[in-house]
Amino acid sequence: MHFATIPPFLKPLAGDFLWSVNGCSNEVFITFDDGPTPGVTDGVLEVLKTHQATASFFCVGQNVATNPELFESIQRAGHTIGNHTWSHPSGWSTPVNDYLNEVRRCNDLVQSKWFRPPYGRITRKQQTGLKKQYTLVMWSVLSGDYLPERSPEQCLKTLIKHTKPGAIIVFHDNVKATRNVLTVLPQYLVWLRENHYTCHGLDALNASTHS
Repeated sequence: MHFATIPPFLKPLAGDFLWSVNGCSNEVFITFDDGPTPGVTDGVLEVLKTHQATASFFCVGQNVATNPELFESIQRAGHTIGNHTWSHPSGWSTPVNDYLNEVRRCNDLVQSKWFRPPYGRITRKQQTGLKKQYTLVMWSVLSGDYLPERSPEQCLKTLIKHTKPGAIIVFHDNVKATRNVLTVLPQYLVWLRENHYTCHGLDALNASTHS
């Protein structure tokens, strides 16, 4: 089942996570999961450059190891880097120590304080093992770009409907999302600009008073 936004009753049950950024007047935080992926991530980087937007990339360690030059391109462009584990396991079906080792192994390459659990699935013990070292990032709007049954038009409609100041938006730079993300992202960035939003990477929070 796909939820574009997280049901409000769930957030108090997962208070260790960053769901959105408080105190924003016109900022949103676009994020990309699962890359770097040739043919997708490079296209996303070009769109972001064209629209002068900064974002965050939650990278899978295996993909970083396989595509080091593409990973370096993300860094050179000034985007925030996040940890998305080494091989993208579900926390619900992975023993705690194995999961923590996945995160550590990825962090050997990405060196980031930001972590997002694949599929948003993580156990309480896994959270406890990570929260002292990482900011655990979820989202407030899920584009659904990775779903084959969703059209670009549906993805864009979802994004526009749910975007609010301080929103953390999820796209994917993986093969499944290729058509939707490369079609929708430029349209969404135009809509954001026309509605007076600016896009930032999560590293911008380090120099701000947002919480």
